[in-house]
Amino acid sequence: MTPAVAVILGLSVVTLVLLFGAFFATTRQDRKARAPDPPGETPPPPAEAAQSPPQPSAGRVGIDYPDPRMIKVGDTIDCQGVRSRVLGALYLSWQGTQWTEHLLDDGTRRHQWLSVEERAGRTAGDPSHLEVLLWTEVPAQGMIPAKTTLSVEGIDFFPVERGTAAFRGEGVTSMPERGLLDFADYRAADGRLLSFERVQGGRWSSFYAQPVPPGAISIAKQV
Repeated sequence: MTPAVAVILGLSVVTLVLLFGAFFATTRQDRKARAPDPPGETPPPPAEAAQSPPQPSAGRVGIDYPDPRMIKVGDTIDCQGVRSRVLGALYLSWQGTQWTEHLLDDGTRRHQWLSVEERAGRTAGDPSHLEVLLWTEVPAQGMIPAKTTLSVEGIDFFPVERGTAAFRGEGVTSMPERGLLDFADYRAADGRLLSFERVQGGRWSSFYAQPVPPGAISIAKQV
């Protein structure tokens, strides 16, 4: 056998060895990737991205979107995609603070209240802002608002504010034209709001509150 033939045969053998080695390695990797999970060891599901809380609509009130303070009895409004008629309103004041609560009828038997209040900034330098809340009545089940923590439907609510406000009614409100309204506000650790209200001498009603960005409300003025 000549040296040249020996070299060629040697190279051929090396090439075959390398090819078999690569094929064997690839086969092992593929089997490893497709192997079933060991019994009792289910891989955890991928973590879901945390959902950011809804942010208020950007823009300027009264310029980029209607001013909720301009809502009047008889108007039709669109609040977060739900069209409702404003049946009545309560104009309330307490210790120099004033706010309005509108009774809404969306065509169902369950009425809701929309409160609009201008809140001062947290510090002296912060600008004021509008706080708009959509209130939905929940069964009070004879519960009386105490000055301590309340547990409603398994959620603990902590007292925030309470007092007696003077009010004046307009339109349909199921309340006297004028009077005094006792209220007690509570907040849960997750920011959920709960409020109790009653006309003095009457029974307590309880409501959950949902914050509404002012820009999520459109107003169709009455003709």
